[in-house]
Amino acid sequence: MKKIIASLIIIGLLLTPLAGCKQTARPVPDDKLTEVTVLLDWLPNTNHTGLYVAKDKGYFKAEGLEVELLQPGEGGTSQLLAAGKGDFGISYQEEMTVARSEDIPVVALAAIIQHNTSGFASPVEKEIKSPADFAGKTYGGWGSPAETAMIKALMEKYGADFNQVNMVNIGSADFFTSMHKGIDFSWIYWGWTGIEAEQRDMDLNFIKLRDENDALDFYTPVIIASESKLKGHPELAEKFLRACSKGYEFAVKHPEEAGEILLKSVPDLDRDLVMASQKYLAQEYQADAPRWGEMKQEVWQKYADFMYENKLIKKNIDPAQAFTNKYLP
Repeated sequence: MKKIIASLIIIGLLLTPLAGCKQTARPVPDDKLTEVTVLLDWLPNTNHTGLYVAKDKGYFKAEGLEVELLQPGEGGTSQLLAAGKGDFGISYQEEMTVARSEDIPVVALAAIIQHNTSGFASPVEKEIKSPADFAGKTYGGWGSPAETAMIKALMEKYGADFNQVNMVNIGSADFFTSMHKGIDFSWIYWGWTGIEAEQRDMDLNFIKLRDENDALDFYTPVIIASESKLKGHPELAEKFLRACSKGYEFAVKHPEEAGEILLKSVPDLDRDLVMASQKYLAQEYQADAPRWGEMKQEVWQKYADFMYENKLIKKNIDPAQAFTNKYLP
């Protein structure tokens, strides 16, 4: 009997992992990684830090992904992804709403920033204190229908005539340079350009969108993908979002280290600006949401209704089709 018991103990030990040893997933060989392309919405900045952290820290590779971050080209991210020109992209709820109203099959997967920190900025000497003051001024933007829609809606609220605005596409031109080359106001993120203005001791008039209407506290920017990509590769979206979440959660907890990672990846960026912006956004990425990236249907509904009621989209959208939280960890 003793021999039988001893034999059973030995067999049990052979079948059981050694005490204190953790079972860890084997790293995926580089030649077995799934290549993934991400289309940025703009030149690299602190809105994108979580992506760069996920690359640098190996979060993407741990999910079996080899991710390439591509700077924007011609055309909006929504149109490019719908045409199969990338796997994931960075866009905005305003662009997404217009796209969905035009039956462009793209879906928002995560909010990079929980509340809208953007607005229309201008040097104080331009004397643009409200949307009513846009009349007779020159706007410098990137040629998106969402810009035209927003400016028109805000001006109508104040009884101003949108046709009196000179709309100029400045592409990726620098805000500060543009202000000295005939541009009067532009749409900026306070967490980047606003902070840079503070560092330059440049006084701005800033019309924060969410102060004009609570429907304008929408998600901007957001991570998106096409419906066909999600239908054909749902597991890819789960892996990608799992790594992204870790990247942005790291940026929330360690803004300075996250800033260093972004600077290492994009060395041409201004160090002081990156560090100041990173500290600001560490409070904004997740803010009051239960988890990073989570979105509410009411936010999508309010903004879609705002756009439709102001005749800025030809037909209203179904918010439930425009976004999803199901791929978030």
